[in-house]
Amino acid sequence: MAARRRRTDAAPLFAAAAVAYTANVALGSAVAARVIDTSGFRWLHHAMYIATCVTSAAAFSAVLWGRPKGTSRRAALALAPAAVPLAAIPYLGSRGRRHPLTALAAAPFIAAGLVCAWFPADRK
Repeated sequence: MAARRRRTDAAPLFAAAAVAYTANVALGSAVAARVIDTSGFRWLHHAMYIATCVTSAAAFSAVLWGRPKGTSRRAALALAPAAVPLAAIPYLGSRGRRHPLTALAAAPFIAAGLVCAWFPADRK
């Protein structure tokens, strides 16, 4: 009987990173569309950005300790390229198109890490 593939034990960290990123994008989009005015609590978007970076780094750390090893490594390596746009965001300024485009560049990698963590590849 073949061994059953299971999700990585770090999958909740990948989910937390995806939720933090999604919430941050939603808030930023709402502010850009002028649906929400955050002039009184501008720190919230910054705190959510920090939460996104911290949870993404914690999820990436599964490359060292996650089980099963192959699934954890694949999920962490799928998430790794998201570090580049997340690190560049503070240096691009918040005005203009660069900020949202760079922020959205991390989306496919965060989604790929989440999918790889929750749904391991069924290789035979």
